[in-house]
Amino acid sequence: MWYVGLLWFGLKWPHFRSLTLSVLAIAGIGVGLYGAGLNPHNSLILRYGFQSNAMFVWMSVAIALSAMGYYGYLFRGARLAGIWGQRFAWVASTLGFAGLAIRWRETYLGHPSWGHIPVSNIYDVMVLFCAMTILFYLYHEEDTDSRGLGAFVLPLVLVADVFLLWVGAAYHLDRIQPLIPALQSFWMKIHVPSMFVAYANFYISAMAALAWLLKDRGEAKGSVLARRLPSRELLERTFTGTISFGFLFFTVGTILGAVWAARAWGGFWSWDPKETWALIVWLNYAGFLHARSQKNWHGRPMAWWAFTSLIVVTFCFIGVDLFLGGLHSYGKL
Repeated sequence: MWYVGLLWFGLKWPHFRSLTLSVLAIAGIGVGLYGAGLNPHNSLILRYGFQSNAMFVWMSVAIALSAMGYYGYLFRGARLAGIWGQRFAWVASTLGFAGLAIRWRETYLGHPSWGHIPVSNIYDVMVLFCAMTILFYLYHEEDTDSRGLGAFVLPLVLVADVFLLWVGAAYHLDRIQPLIPALQSFWMKIHVPSMFVAYANFYISAMAALAWLLKDRGEAKGSVLARRLPSRELLERTFTGTISFGFLFFTVGTILGAVWAARAWGGFWSWDPKETWALIVWLNYAGFLHARSQKNWHGRPMAWWAFTSLIVVTFCFIGVDLFLGGLHSYGKL
């Protein structure tokens, strides 16, 4: 299912093919250096370039530069700044995915039995979140032919990236550790990426809804935001479309998680805090889509609904792991 989806995405979006080739090329160099017997202690190019943690630092630099470029475009009208914002966004997403591919190889270095897809702790999944959110934003930017929304999405990704660097430095989660028994499962490879496709789209929808609200207010005052943001119709199409797409993957990911839970803990559902909040998120967006399709709600109420949903999905994404634990306590700091 994943491969079919990736093939479809590549056929539909030529830039995704270029991204894939770039990721494979960069990751291939890093994996090849490790295969040649080099390591970060005896190779400067690995230590400062192709080691996964170094690549994530360079990704962070690209995210910051991209956010600055999009801000320059939105508030100063600098077209060149918007172009560079888009270019650095591509760089950031490429480095994020390539770094994760190299990190997958690095999980085998401590001991062959440690090898696993790098989505097992908050540090790893924050990298996945940053790269995935930027990628889906770039798709919507090309689809809508407007860069104004980048000044909302990239700063949000920058906040996530700062959190990523903090948990790496303060709690040493950037160090690769063996998996606990519950995570030693095939299902992690498909459950976690499915959920992060959903999270990425939910966050983009919240930023598109915020842009809608600011544009609606700005049009009455004739502000800069009103002139440089996409139309309200386009923004509403964006936050509705991303919620629909994210909801599909969130549903699939939740079902896959239930199957995984049955294999790991003996039951499909145990009202664990993470499972409970996943249900809350699902019901929230199901209500949104019901109101949109069956009740024909649109405009300001739906924009507020999409924007405030950011609180619910953020607590499910990070808050539960940080504060509640439960069977998902491996995600705690």
